[in-house]
Amino acid sequence: MFDSLRRLFPGSNPPDRPETTEDLLQRWQKLPLGHSTVDVFQPATDQRPAGVVLFLHGHGEISLTSNSVFTSLLQQHRLAAVCPAGRRSWWLDVVCTEFHASLTPQQWLLNEVVPWIQQTLDVEPPHIALLGISMGGQGALQLAYRYASRFPVVAAISPTVDFHQLYGSGIPLDQMFPDAEAARQATVVLNLQPLAWPRHQFFCCDPADHDWFDGCARLGMKLSSSGILHERDLESSGGGHSWEYFNRMAAPAFTHIAANLATL
Repeated sequence: MFDSLRRLFPGSNPPDRPETTEDLLQRWQKLPLGHSTVDVFQPATDQRPAGVVLFLHGHGEISLTSNSVFTSLLQQHRLAAVCPAGRRSWWLDVVCTEFHASLTPQQWLLNEVVPWIQQTLDVEPPHIALLGISMGGQGALQLAYRYASRFPVVAAISPTVDFHQLYGSGIPLDQMFPDAEAARQATVVLNLQPLAWPRHQFFCCDPADHDWFDGCARLGMKLSSSGILHERDLESSGGGHSWEYFNRMAAPAFTHIAANLATL
């Protein structure tokens, strides 16, 4: 993998001096992938990166390329990252015409993005960890729950578990489902696989996140009642559904990812 990354990022050997935050942010590159793009980060290291994080963005389509907190944590844990651009698709196995006329975002991740990671970065599942925020948080859980053996390590920050609540608000979700009940049937809580789940899952939500906390709490209760092992933090507070909270919870999310990737 290290040689492949060197070819992808020519001249990216770690410098003699420690890299500044600005140096680290400059390590991001935007690359084409099929009909869309991916942002890719290589940590500054003279060793092989410890793994790859596949990051799914939220409804605001904000990648990590300008986020110093997440980028510094990638460097700290010696992790590469791939951030695909999925538009406002909810990362579901449902066509979202804003994303593509016939290809679902989940199919794109499985059939194009993951193979690209395998071929370009020389990393294969299960050594690809899933991480998502908000819309992307529930998308990461959706993918991990459906393909638990391929993605046993997943972390979701403020996942919008009950996304069906937004049906009828004039966003692409309205075209993806015929009604709110159909959207509800596609939510994470109703699609758990009791006999196959990701071995290392973590999610968190601020109790002050009034729109999405209840869904996360229900997910936690269902996992517990089903005997599904997981870690959750539904107590830490600060910022509600905002980047203040997302950045605050980035450290425990990355600790979870790095520690569990190391066990595979």
